[in-house]
Amino acid sequence: MHIVDLPDPASARAFAFDEPGYQASVYRDVLLRRWRNTLGRTMWDFPGGRTGGNRYLVLGLGTGQAADLTVPPDQDELIAYGPLLSDDRAVWLGTEALVRAPDPDTARAVLTPDRYADIEVHNWQFGGRPS
Repeated sequence: MHIVDLPDPASARAFAFDEPGYQASVYRDVLLRRWRNTLGRTMWDFPGGRTGGNRYLVLGLGTGQAADLTVPPDQDELIAYGPLLSDDRAVWLGTEALVRAPDPDTARAVLTPDRYADIEVHNWQFGGRPS
C-alpha cells in the first residue's frame, strides 16, 4: 500500500500504473482511493515508533451511509486513519486504518463491523515489503 500526496486523480493513476511492479504484473490488484487523513499526523509521527508489535492495514469497504468518520477515542495504537473517498471527494467509499494491535481481530475492531460490506485486514509494516 502506498499513501502519497499527489495533485489530482490523473497523477495517482500514473503513479500506480506506470510503477515498475505493476508494469511487470507483480500485483494481482490495484485499488486507487482518495484518502483524507483525519488523524492529523503522518505514519512517521506515530508515537509508538517503527518497531515492536504487529501492524495491520484495515480497509472497511463501504456502501451506503458513511461510517467511522471521527477518529476513535483511543488513538495510541493508530498509525493513520481516515475515510476513503471517490475522486471528486463527494462519495464515501470506506475507511482505512493503519493500526498496531496484538492480532488481526483486534485490528478489525477499530471499525464498526455492521457498517461495511467487507472489512479486510492485512499485515503491514513501515517501509513496504521486506526484501
